[in-house]
Amino acid sequence: MNKVTGKLVESGKEGRIEARIAPSLERRRLRALALLLLLDAVALHLAFALAGLIYEDLWLDARNMLAVQTMLPLYFTIALYNLTYGAKALGNWVFAARQALTALVVSAALINFVAFYTKSNAQFSRVSVTLALILSAMLLVAIRRLVPIAINRFWGGRTQNQLVIHDGGPDFDLDAALVIRAGEWGLDPASHDPFMRDRLGKLLMNQDRVVVSTPTERREAWAFLLKSAGVHGEIVSEPAHSLGALGVHRYDDLERTTLVISTGPLGLRERIFKRVFDTALAAGALLVLAPVMIFVALRIKLEDGGPVLFVQRRLGKGNKFFNMLKFRSMAIGKNDADGERSTGREDDRVTKIGAFIRRTSLDELPQLINVLRGDMSIVGPRPHALGSRANNKYFWEVDAKYWARHCLKPGLTGLAQVRGHRGATEREKDLTDRLQSDLEYISGWSLRRDLAIVLRTIAVLRHDNAF
Repeated sequence: MNKVTGKLVESGKEGRIEARIAPSLERRRLRALALLLLLDAVALHLAFALAGLIYEDLWLDARNMLAVQTMLPLYFTIALYNLTYGAKALGNWVFAARQALTALVVSAALINFVAFYTKSNAQFSRVSVTLALILSAMLLVAIRRLVPIAINRFWGGRTQNQLVIHDGGPDFDLDAALVIRAGEWGLDPASHDPFMRDRLGKLLMNQDRVVVSTPTERREAWAFLLKSAGVHGEIVSEPAHSLGALGVHRYDDLERTTLVISTGPLGLRERIFKRVFDTALAAGALLVLAPVMIFVALRIKLEDGGPVLFVQRRLGKGNKFFNMLKFRSMAIGKNDADGERSTGREDDRVTKIGAFIRRTSLDELPQLINVLRGDMSIVGPRPHALGSRANNKYFWEVDAKYWARHCLKPGLTGLAQVRGHRGATEREKDLTDRLQSDLEYISGWSLRRDLAIVLRTIAVLRHDNAF
């Protein structure tokens, strides 16, 4: 921010940031874990088939195949919940083998327990099944031991993106990590400059672990910054209470210790569920609402001949900027790119069709495209324009916790909206009410809650504060 004019001004460092954005490894990990799941299914079938051949000289013995096919769904259910197919399983074969064996033992015990009470275990050969379980365990461990060999061969041993930020703290090195200097990129954890936070958000993009080495007096500010970014963040530090530390991570020896102060609000499984929900609902809604969107687009075009869409830069996940789409509701040349002026009742900038689509929330429909792009979710904190203010203060000046709402993707709708917190933010309370709802939503996310908010949104599409 320019201290003289009070305006938001870019620093000039934004233009060279694209080259430092790490490539996403999440799809690679998901493909590897899906392949691992398939190999496990093959291994278990093979183990039970071999057991029948060894003990009873019967290849693909029907009883053994029935046993493995009965156990397999239970095995996969337990394995998915105990992180047998988590990201850590790709980088630590001992952990992966232990979790897989745990899932195997528990699923076999549960199947045996059910079979005992249903008196169906007499149908199976105990020796053959026991041998099959032993072979299964050996194959599961062997697969886990081969995983790091395959990763080294085809991926150069890299399963995670790691970033180390040096900001004047003790020396800290991490194998295969990108290392940057905070000063070189103008990163100041105490600053509320949205351009700096966008720059940091892009540097943190796709990073699986971020470690910051900084002096004691700046650790708390960095802790809040990493929590707001929604990443797995660690700080080279000893004091834990003021930072809200979640745990301790030791590297190689006891002299290299960090405090884990953020992990992001959602784990891998929750992110997958939320993304599938978003994609399915957005694609379905675009298909169903296509006639309505075409009608609105034609009305906008016929009214003044201007562009149909209005593209505005908004604050998104990790405090990064993204271009949000809306149907244009204001006259040509009167659009407010940074949202410096809130739309009011009887606003002279709003067109005739614009007033209608704003009252009915139809102007938001193009954001379904943002959802498919991955910029937004169906449900989440609503994204705000860069220049939005409450009581003539930027939102982060009203409450610094404002940045924390961006640890999740912004949403088409949200908990704040269904509670009636919509429209202009003339008072500081207008913002703090929304912020409280947003932070509540983030801390208690569930797919069921997302669905409930979507259903409640239908009832508030037309609202007194929508103008």
